[in-house]
Amino acid sequence: MIPKTFTQEIRLEDGRTITLETGKLAKQADGSVVVKMGDCMLLATAVSARKASPVDFLPLTVDYREKFAAAGRFPGGFFKREARPSDQEVLTMRLVDRVLRPLFPKDYHAETQVMIQLMSHDDTVMPDALAGLAASTAIQLSDIPFEYPISEVRVARVDGMFVINPSKEQLAESDIDIMIGASQDSVAMVEGEFDEISEEEMLDAISFGHEAIKDQIKAQIALAEAFGKKETRTYEEEDQDEALEKTIHEKTYDAYYEIAKQGLSKAERSEKFSEIKENYLASLTEEEINEKSDLIGRYLSGAQKKAVRDLVLSEGIRLDGRKTTDIRPIWCEVDYLPSTHGSALFTRGETQALATTTLGTSREANVIDLPTDQGEENFYLHYNFPPFSTGEARPLRGTSRREVGHGNLAQRALKKVLPDNCPYTVRVVSEVLESNGSSSMATVCAGTMALMDAGVRITKPVSGIAMGLITEGERFAVLSDILGDEDHLGDMDFKVTGTADGITACQMDIKIKGLRFDIMTQALNQARDGRLHILKHLTDTIATPNEDVKAHAPKMINRRIANDFIGALIGPGGKVIQELQKESGCTIVINEDPVTEEGIVEILGTSPEGIAMVEAKIDSITFKPKVGNTYEVKVIKMLDFGAVVEYTEAPGNEVLLHVSELAWERTENVSDVVNMGDILQVKYFGVDSRTRKEKVSRKALLPRPEKK
Repeated sequence: MIPKTFTQEIRLEDGRTITLETGKLAKQADGSVVVKMGDCMLLATAVSARKASPVDFLPLTVDYREKFAAAGRFPGGFFKREARPSDQEVLTMRLVDRVLRPLFPKDYHAETQVMIQLMSHDDTVMPDALAGLAASTAIQLSDIPFEYPISEVRVARVDGMFVINPSKEQLAESDIDIMIGASQDSVAMVEGEFDEISEEEMLDAISFGHEAIKDQIKAQIALAEAFGKKETRTYEEEDQDEALEKTIHEKTYDAYYEIAKQGLSKAERSEKFSEIKENYLASLTEEEINEKSDLIGRYLSGAQKKAVRDLVLSEGIRLDGRKTTDIRPIWCEVDYLPSTHGSALFTRGETQALATTTLGTSREANVIDLPTDQGEENFYLHYNFPPFSTGEARPLRGTSRREVGHGNLAQRALKKVLPDNCPYTVRVVSEVLESNGSSSMATVCAGTMALMDAGVRITKPVSGIAMGLITEGERFAVLSDILGDEDHLGDMDFKVTGTADGITACQMDIKIKGLRFDIMTQALNQARDGRLHILKHLTDTIATPNEDVKAHAPKMINRRIANDFIGALIGPGGKVIQELQKESGCTIVINEDPVTEEGIVEILGTSPEGIAMVEAKIDSITFKPKVGNTYEVKVIKMLDFGAVVEYTEAPGNEVLLHVSELAWERTENVSDVVNMGDILQVKYFGVDSRTRKEKVSRKALLPRPEKK
């Protein structure tokens, strides 16, 4: 028997619809939903264990996968089975996780999985924009404790008009690409890239997206009510001891407050805070410690957090002694690594990033092969965050989701200023060497300078800053250039990158309810001041891109040739191009331009002589004499009926100079007029209609004898 299904429709302003359906698939999950838009279908499920995990946090897993079968394609490569998630899938997981996680009860520690998979793909629909809606709806249909529904949308601006959940074609024409996650009342997450837009334009896009999200939340609530909203399950709540909490606060708060006021370094501050904890523990018996160790640790952290936040709100003083708008000391250096194509070191306070730039041909492009997207990236950035950067020793388990996310943010910030005619594939790698607040923004700054040091002609330098927020009631403080502790203890992490003329990328996570737009406006304006301050340090170090690439870096020359000549340049079995690469020391890559139907020849080499050799060979192969023009030729072979000559401007291009075209007088022997190695001028007449061979003449350039 076909099960009863329940549906709810969401109509967008442009007439497109999103449908939520439940009751048919994955009924053993705590909650499941199919989200449809066009031919795109996502299945989202939510399952949570009935017993709490022994850890003191929520073990939440958000998983998003795009199945190749959904697009009627096979997985690429040797193994024909989807394996580890792609970077794009990881980025979508992070977008959803960041909005969901704060809305579970703080004392809910049950193993929870939210799984989203693309089951059917539509080329006109970008499925990642529907993932947040799908995840939240699955939870709303379950009995899993969750504060309130959320949703996410993508906003683009095409021809000055905002569009919700645009197609790829619309996004390609847009100057705004922003993902917004929000509840009915407040924005919780923002991430996007822009063509140097203003702060006001960004706020307008966020506001527009929030209105669409409100409609999606209403649909979730209506579907849950129609389906029969389950009563939220009961769960084992964390132990509480109000008397112990009050005692710990009274005995440690003032001490934490005084240490926070001293403006110490991270290491000194950690040591002093640890002493407060140890002194308190020393006042307890071993039995008291063993009995309530978890509560003691939690309440000590709470007292420390309260002291740090109160210091900011009451006195405007931060952990390292700065005021709310102050930026930490900055120093920069370029050309630090002698063998790289470009390098830069950026240090701000206790955060340091070393960036390198590597230049290559189109062979080094990052190939994208996903069910929903195929193509190549000619600019990409990788971010590495080793444990020593925070003074830790922990296992290395491959690239983390955090590294993928931070690298993507920095890549989006910088790709907007790459020149349209950049001939290279460009790879930037950021090695975070120290971290105490916003290493992704340090990556943007170091990456900007490394690109300029490599001679990449970026249109403008880009800087970035991370903003924080402390709130209590009506009081709030926006913090510029936050520390790691301020990120952990604060209510917002708002990263903004841009040039002197506008924003190129952003990422915002909110940990509180109801962030007011006036606070967001202040944060953006304060961020602009901070960005410009940091930008000056960058441009004081390297004002403009270097005029040329370094001596040891490869130079790139692009040549266009008619498709007819590609075979001649490659040669039988690749013989010509292989020998040319060996002799010149250059890398030669040939691609076909489907638009112009031409061949694009990339010549990459460090030797000017080698590049010149390749160009000369191309000139020789593609040389076509024009009818009526005069050319210099060299005699390379003597025959009874003429001389074989070679065009001096295109070695290898030969033509027969017939004996009858040597002179006006009758010539008995070719050697009477020319000899091997002679240089002479000839006129080109094109293909002779009678012999069907190319014709050149020496005598046509000589005075014609008068008739006797």
